[in-house]
Amino acid sequence: MNMVLQHLSGAHEMIRTYSRRVELPVLGEVAVPPPDKVAYYAGVGVLAAIGVIEWPLALVITAGHVLADQHLSGLAKGVGEALETA
Repeated sequence: MNMVLQHLSGAHEMIRTYSRRVELPVLGEVAVPPPDKVAYYAGVGVLAAIGVIEWPLALVITAGHVLADQHLSGLAKGVGEALETA
């Protein structure tokens, strides 16, 4: 039972982490990733800028991480909503 509560607490934290949004003039409302993700994306950008990795590879890596984060965020949100209705 304790393990289930730990997993649910982690899911709740993930939902709260991805609920930050910023209003941008041209783009509208945009979700802001947590600081550790921003640092990761910046690191991939720096590696591409100095030529350690190629730009297409940097874009694929970043897109993969963004999609994975969105998938995990959606799963956590679904678990949270299911628990609220239970």
